[in-house]
Amino acid sequence: MKKLWLGTVLVGVIALSAACSNSMQGHDMSNMHTKKETTSNKENLPLANDTEALSGKEIHLTAKETLLQINDQVQLPVYTYNGSVPGAQIRVKQGERVKIVFKNELPEPTAIHWHGYPVPNDQDGVPGVTMDAIKPGETFTYEFTATVPGTYWYHSHQKSAEQVDKGLYGTLIVEPKEGEQVDRDYTLVLDEWMSQQQASTTEQANHTNMHHGNSPMMHDMSMYDIFTINGKSGTAIEPLKVKKGEKVRLRLINAGYMSHRLHLHGHSFKIVATDGQPLNDPQLIKDELLNIAPGERYDIEFIADNLGEWLLECHGDMKGTDGMKVNIQYEGQTNKTDKTNAKETLPVVDITTYGKYKTGPFTLDQTYDVEYTMDLGTAMDKNGMVFTINGKTYPNTAPINVKKGDVVKVKLVNSSPMDVHPMHLHGHFFQILSKNGKPVTGSPLIKDSLNINPGEEYVVAFQADNPGNWMFHCHDLHHASAGMVTELKYKDYKSSYTPDPNDTTNKGE
Repeated sequence: MKKLWLGTVLVGVIALSAACSNSMQGHDMSNMHTKKETTSNKENLPLANDTEALSGKEIHLTAKETLLQINDQVQLPVYTYNGSVPGAQIRVKQGERVKIVFKNELPEPTAIHWHGYPVPNDQDGVPGVTMDAIKPGETFTYEFTATVPGTYWYHSHQKSAEQVDKGLYGTLIVEPKEGEQVDRDYTLVLDEWMSQQQASTTEQANHTNMHHGNSPMMHDMSMYDIFTINGKSGTAIEPLKVKKGEKVRLRLINAGYMSHRLHLHGHSFKIVATDGQPLNDPQLIKDELLNIAPGERYDIEFIADNLGEWLLECHGDMKGTDGMKVNIQYEGQTNKTDKTNAKETLPVVDITTYGKYKTGPFTLDQTYDVEYTMDLGTAMDKNGMVFTINGKTYPNTAPINVKKGDVVKVKLVNSSPMDVHPMHLHGHFFQILSKNGKPVTGSPLIKDSLNINPGEEYVVAFQADNPGNWMFHCHDLHHASAGMVTELKYKDYKSSYTPDPNDTTNKGE
């Protein structure tokens, strides 16, 4: 089906730096027996429809199975919100009350997490931590106020390494009160899939048992042979129409497990926001790659000042790279002189030096109420390969204990020899203060997802301003399911939710 789920021990691990840029990424699976998931009655599933935009006082989402036509050769059974991949775009204005009535028509339990959004803790959608998983046929209503504008997304947090992989994600756009000053506004969601599928139900059952027995799900990244934008690949991707003189915003969201390096041809652009948060005085850049890691969002803007037809494309030489490119077409123009240059080496934007410096909410030399070091590692235990925080796997990792109002500093160190860890904090934004010991020299950098390469070290800070029990985990969701999760816990928070010890369906990783 989409990506491959494997519960067997691996011998070697190869770097997962930027999927579009390194043909040697992925894990060494040469001695492994692979298992692929199937949908028993997939022939009877409806075809996926186009993504719709929803707004209003009450929004209805339904999770259901469909068939996704990725290109003219590949059709895959998928999980969807409202029958599309990505699922429906929820588009609201800052200050509005958001009410989402969600129905689960999948054959298994699920739940929605609002990635990057500071919702109340009981709306965070993590089974076993903030709520029970929503069983097949059940309905659950999410409610929160859209307090912070920007580009966000939502996805399953129930067996998420599998369900997100099957297509269970959508986008959440919160427009600022004063409105968006752009002429065109496109949302592009990046992902990777596997074209190979065929497996017996026994294999699937065996795999499921292995997963629930806490055996880590390992993934062979080289088998992700189709890269997509908005659920389509190659020529199936709808061109982006522009007119000369227009200001165009592209909202780039990575819903997959690989970083993707994107190159905008023929135009200078500005990065105006990352993870929904604006950057200070961003400068124009041209012919530099924008590296977008799992869970991250980047909003870029450019002026359509170069008539013709131009590519936005992923750089690299993996099998799927060629499919991750979209045409930017000027209306009335047929000039197709632009050529792909996906294998060309170009500089990568360093977001820690981008934009104009000014003092942010936090500084390196201020006093902090709580300090925590998070050492991210790769190890082997009796179940095979695990991914650790300070040498332990969840739920045995030490939480970050805070009380409301605390100012918190976290040092994140990637000690894994070859694994990249895109770390995501629920319910809060953090400011990046330094990278590898050097203070951030560009715009204040406020994010909720941070990509950390092997050997890198970051210091981040945030205020404990949203009481609850919150996940802080790797957004390579395979790494999270194999241990790389801790929690941010408020000492003075009393949750109204008590997990049912007999309910084995809550798999919130």
